[in-house]
Amino acid sequence: MTGSRTILITGCSSGIGYTCAHGMAERGWRVFATARTSNDLERLSSEGLEAIALDYADPKSIAACASAVLERTGGNLYALFNNGAFGQPGAVEDLTVDVLRQQFEANVFGWHDLTCRLLPAMRSNGAGRIVQCSSVLGLVALKWRGAYNASKFAIEALSDTMRLELAGTGIHVCQIEPGPIRTRFREHAIAKLRANVDLEASPHAAEYARQLAAEDEKLARNGPRPPEKPAAARARAKPGILPKYRLGPEAVLDKLIHATESSSPRPRYYVTSSTWAMALARRILTGRALDRLSSRVS
Repeated sequence: MTGSRTILITGCSSGIGYTCAHGMAERGWRVFATARTSNDLERLSSEGLEAIALDYADPKSIAACASAVLERTGGNLYALFNNGAFGQPGAVEDLTVDVLRQQFEANVFGWHDLTCRLLPAMRSNGAGRIVQCSSVLGLVALKWRGAYNASKFAIEALSDTMRLELAGTGIHVCQIEPGPIRTRFREHAIAKLRANVDLEASPHAAEYARQLAAEDEKLARNGPRPPEKPAAARARAKPGILPKYRLGPEAVLDKLIHATESSSPRPRYYVTSSTWAMALARRILTGRALDRLSSRVS
């Protein structure tokens, strides 16, 4: 029983990972929750989670994390939820190779490394779940998000291929594809834009200035978003169609529960109405029509 209810969740300092870690623990799962900083690790531990350091951009950290989890579980880890990631905004022509490489180190290569280190144990056990937190931006591309779009398209392709290759092993590969979720993701992304893009020298300087002014005003009005445990996140949920455009992190938790506990998990789980809409648009619109739609909503 213990082995079938163990899960490693990455990126648990806030947002989706934090809510999912607490939500799965409340359902009786043994949760290993990762974060990068000592302060976040201490906080997660004080809240009853088994906190483990992980930096996706550091191969030594990935190896240490995988070894620690397998040692603590006796090789019986059942589920992995690859969630930790960041978004690097900026027009494609403004992204240096080094900046693009950093995006892929954290969002693709690190996920791949960790997954491959845990797969042999799942194969040995004859069962397992690999759940990838992708994005609507792994289905369609939007402007100013080229690095993040590319990283999520890569995760989509790797996950689809892995699901085919692992068929019949008892290991299921699922993708959760959120649209806008109430987290600090955009706040962190704006910091990456300022740090890694030469805003003033860009031909898109005016657009950057407009977007940054809007984000600064929003942050000043609302303040930073604190991490939410499932009950608090659900308490903020609002009924109706329009609120489903931006949901709380508990919406992802609901999909993670199905992906890990169902005897027949789905290959994909869409979260938010915008994800459903863009997935449909990708199927029915011509290439030019999809470009026009994507430009309008970017």
